[in-house]
Amino acid sequence: MRVLIADDHDLVRETIGAFLIAEGVVEVKTAATLDDALDVVKETGSFDVVLLDYNMPGMKGLDGLAVMKQANGNRPVAILSGTATRDVADAALKAGAAGFVPKTLSSKSMVTAIRFMAAGETYAPFGFLQEAPTAGDGLLTRRETDVLRGICDGKSNKEIARDLDLQEVTVKLHVKTLSRKLDARNRTQAAMIARDRHLV
Repeated sequence: MRVLIADDHDLVRETIGAFLIAEGVVEVKTAATLDDALDVVKETGSFDVVLLDYNMPGMKGLDGLAVMKQANGNRPVAILSGTATRDVADAALKAGAAGFVPKTLSSKSMVTAIRFMAAGETYAPFGFLQEAPTAGDGLLTRRETDVLRGICDGKSNKEIARDLDLQEVTVKLHVKTLSRKLDARNRTQAAMIARDRHLV
């Protein structure tokens, strides 16, 4: 798999690149501006996934997304951001981005997101996708989110079931599924991950 990371912060490029190489991604190229990224594509050919920093030089909002999509032969191009709002994420996905990737993702989630997009899927973290159930690391359904909120409030499965008008066995199933998606060993760790990533 070939991945291009375009971001004007050296540390971000190097860190994400190191994650990917450690996980066996065959080739990682980097660039600091949209123009540099376009030059890399022109010189070396299209990439399986391109990550574009929303705020780097040359992007002009989402204009850079369209330019890169065309340059990359309409293969997956995603927006990478540390500050963009939900509205920007929604606009990026509607404009044809393969995904919206926060810089705050854990290394494992970042790699999963990139593989997900390389396979032709659309990636967005918790809270950005409006549609119902989508499988994948970091993607929770609305109901799983409700259950996670209950866990973070310290409620038992029985209390969460009562609050959401669900069967307790259904809540247990949601806890198991959301824990797997968050890579959490138990409900306590799921709550910690949810707070760290501002999921609730």
